[in-house]
Amino acid sequence: MTPTTKTALFAAIATSSLMFSSSPAWATELWNPHLPGSEEGLAPGAPLPPGVYGVLNNFLVSFDAFDKNGHKTGVKLNALAEVPIVVWQTGYKVLGADLSVAVAQPFDYTNLKVPGVARLSNNGHWGTFNTVLVPYNLSWTLPDDFYVSTNLTVNVDDATSSPGNPPSSGAAGSGNGYWTLEPSLGVSWLHDGWNLSMNSHYNYNFENGKTHYKSGQDIQIDYTAVKTIGKWTVGLGAHQVNQLNSDSGAGAIAAGCQSRGGCMVAKYGIGPLIGYQFGEIEIMAEYNHNIHTKNDVSGNLFNIRLVTAL
Repeated sequence: MTPTTKTALFAAIATSSLMFSSSPAWATELWNPHLPGSEEGLAPGAPLPPGVYGVLNNFLVSFDAFDKNGHKTGVKLNALAEVPIVVWQTGYKVLGADLSVAVAQPFDYTNLKVPGVARLSNNGHWGTFNTVLVPYNLSWTLPDDFYVSTNLTVNVDDATSSPGNPPSSGAAGSGNGYWTLEPSLGVSWLHDGWNLSMNSHYNYNFENGKTHYKSGQDIQIDYTAVKTIGKWTVGLGAHQVNQLNSDSGAGAIAAGCQSRGGCMVAKYGIGPLIGYQFGEIEIMAEYNHNIHTKNDVSGNLFNIRLVTAL
């Protein structure tokens, strides 16, 4: 089993990684529960051997906000997200698929800079994001080196701060003030050291009961094309985000986001991947750069991912 195959399951629970979305006037109310690009370099369709595994994602981002025409607005976001994940590959079969479960508790530091708004500039803030639960991940092994998986991710409404429950510093909240359900579908082809994969997610966001803002639903896809030679893995990753319907509710009307297309996101990025196997620990470095973004924040994203058996 190649190092890429060993990390396959973690793509199924990488939805715990944060996507730093735009200010409350754009896209979703605040943050999106899935960080585009967080599953690049993984093989989301394939299962791990039975056991307990740990993952640590270390995201560093430097983003600009873009308006509905794809132009920079002057708003900037620098952020750090630490995402520890625990996965249990149960060894049980369900409908012929390997079953696993997972949990993650991300925490983050955000520093937003909004021109002309003093309370929203240089206001660094630490906090915990919504707890992430994966009650099931099912992975099927198919002929000809193909693998397919599906799971359900649940983002719990328990962030330390959020819209309607703001931090005392006046900074942006560390998480969302609502629940999210996120079903996914992953497909991988693993052959002769090659990993060609995609993992798609559908985000269904519930209404924030404090602000009465309901973020629109979206689909997000991460792509991987890498080759493993010995202990090294190299290649490319890419991602896309497309919001499917407008935000709604009284809060969205106040923000001007309830009209069709008013604040809907379109976002695309690409970048290199490089990984190395240090004994039982796999390390992968990722860089993504924005190609085109509307109604969102994007720019430069770095991630160092550590994976090991516990």
